[in-house]
Amino acid sequence: MVLPILCSKARWISPSLAALLPSSVCRDPFHVLTSNSLGLPRKRSDSDSRIEQTNLVQVSSVKNSIMRLEVSSSAKFIVKNVPKPKNEVEVFDDIKQRFLSFKKRVYMQKLEHYRRLAEVQVPKFMVIACADSRVCPSNILGFQPGEAFMIRNVANLVPPLENGPSETNAALEFAVNTLEVENILVIGHSRCGGIETLMSMQDELNSSFIHKWITKAKFAKFKTKSVAQSHSFDEQCRHCEKESVNRSLLNLLTYPWIEDRVKNNLLSIHGGYYNFLNCTFEKWILDVNIDCNTDGAKYLFKDHEIWS
Repeated sequence: MVLPILCSKARWISPSLAALLPSSVCRDPFHVLTSNSLGLPRKRSDSDSRIEQTNLVQVSSVKNSIMRLEVSSSAKFIVKNVPKPKNEVEVFDDIKQRFLSFKKRVYMQKLEHYRRLAEVQVPKFMVIACADSRVCPSNILGFQPGEAFMIRNVANLVPPLENGPSETNAALEFAVNTLEVENILVIGHSRCGGIETLMSMQDELNSSFIHKWITKAKFAKFKTKSVAQSHSFDEQCRHCEKESVNRSLLNLLTYPWIEDRVKNNLLSIHGGYYNFLNCTFEKWILDVNIDCNTDGAKYLFKDHEIWS
C-alpha cells in the first residue's frame, strides 16, 4: 500500500515522487507540501474548483522506465518517462549474482571469521594504491577482508604533511595511530594515466581537480626529467611511475607519528610496482637510519625483489 503525502488544497503526491522533489520543497516522504512550496497561487477562489494545468504534478508510470522531474520557470513539476540505459538491468543482475555467490561460497563458509570482523578489525597492512580499475590490490595480491586497510587515489600519491588535510593522510592517521598497522605499502603500476598526465603537463596553471592533485608528484617528474631526459616519453613515464612511489614513501616520513613508529621499528614502509603488461610485481623497502649528526634522515631503498 502506498501512503500518499497530503498537500494543501487536497493535492496528493506519492513518496516515490516526493523523493524527486528538491530538498527545499520536501525533505522526507512524510512532509506536508504547501501551495507556496509548489509554486501555486497563494489565494484561490472557493468557487473555482479547477486546477490550472501548469500547476499540476503529472505522473506517468511505465514499466521499466525511469521518472525524471523537471522544474520550469513557472514552477510546474512534470515527471516524464526516460528509457533506462541499455543493459542496465543485466549489469546489475550480474552484480547481484556475484554478491549472492560471495555470500553462499565465502561468507557463509567462513561465518565465524566474518562475525569476528564485524566486532573489530586488526589489519597488518595499510595500502595506498591507484584508483585505476585494473590494479585492485585485493585482486592482484589476494588481500582478504580484515587484512589490509586501503585508500585509493589517482596515481597512488601520498602528499607531504605541509600540503594539509586530504582523504589519504586521514586514512593514514587512522591506520597508523588507531589500528596500529605494522606495514605501509604504496603500489604504483604500469601505464598510469595520472603519471602520463603529469609528464605531459606544460605548466601548473590548469584548474582541473586532476591537474591540481597530480602536481603533488612534481618532484618525481623533475627527477625523471633529469635522469631520463634522452629517453622516450613512454620510458620516462615508466621511470616516473616508480619514482613517484619512492617520493610518496619519503613523504610518509613528513608525518611525525609515522616517522616515530618507523624509528622505533614498529612500522615498516614498502614500495611496490605492478606491471600488468607482463604480470610482474616489484617490491622494495625504505630503510631509514636517523643520524644524530645531521639535520635530516638518511634513507635507502633496498631489498628489491621481482615476483614473476
